[in-house]
Amino acid sequence: MFLNRIFYLIKPLIPRSFQIALRRYVALRKRKLCGNIWPIDQAAGKKPIGWSDWPDNKRFALILTHDVDTAAGQERCHRLADLEKNLGFRSSFNFVPERYTVSAELRHYLSNSGFEVGVHGLLHDGRLYQSRKLFLKRATRINQYLAEWEAVGFRSPAMHHNPDWIHDLNIEYDASTFDTDPFEPQSDGVQTTFPFLVQGSAVQKGYVELPYTLPQDFTLFVLLREKNIGIWKKKLDWIAECGGMALLNIHPDYMNFNCGNHGREEYSYKFYEEFLTYIKSEYDKQCWHVLPREMSRFLVKIRPQRGRL
Repeated sequence: MFLNRIFYLIKPLIPRSFQIALRRYVALRKRKLCGNIWPIDQAAGKKPIGWSDWPDNKRFALILTHDVDTAAGQERCHRLADLEKNLGFRSSFNFVPERYTVSAELRHYLSNSGFEVGVHGLLHDGRLYQSRKLFLKRATRINQYLAEWEAVGFRSPAMHHNPDWIHDLNIEYDASTFDTDPFEPQSDGVQTTFPFLVQGSAVQKGYVELPYTLPQDFTLFVLLREKNIGIWKKKLDWIAECGGMALLNIHPDYMNFNCGNHGREEYSYKFYEEFLTYIKSEYDKQCWHVLPREMSRFLVKIRPQRGRL
């Protein structure tokens, strides 16, 4: 975490083009070194002890999520939601409360249309876990937004995480981890494609952890410059075989809905549209497609543990 602090301290001084070039170089090197655990870590496919089937005897579970990092990304949320709606999907949209003005109209539109709204950090400045004191100070404000938005889910920016500190948030679930992702700054994967309980205590409320299990769009199409959705398909097929949870995180900030040239950090929305179409054609009757909050409540129901949940 020390190197992360240094990076976010000097980040405003580094031109964005150089940041992306450097991250691409590092990502390509890591890809060569981590082929045995990415995009698939075989250890993550093992079912938890005592795991029961998904509802309605579905083969695997599917959850779609979106982190809206910037105001520009927020402007694309309507089109992204409509794309999903037209194909019969629903998802959660996680907004950064104090980085840009979060549209109340958009939040209400999403909620009224069957989508979910969550909180994505507070400022997206890389400092949330810098110290316990700072986290507690920000947790107070994050909890205010959770209550105001009637949200029950949280995801940390940059996938930073500290499971012990998350107990201070008034949430039902956290989604700040992953089964395997060596490209993240805090790259300790949880090695499972299944949701799990983080147990509470007499004084702390427990919560459900929902790791993302499909590679992020930014990693695939911006850093690694993939030209197709082959990796998404391969990983989804493997998760379906294991009977796990396929959880995807898409950023509207990097999704280009125009037919013209893409920006340096953009990819065509058609990649995502093609992937959703693939899910429908191959697994429409086999996957249990739910919102994150529905998954967390399902897990609490079937796997009760001691502590406050």
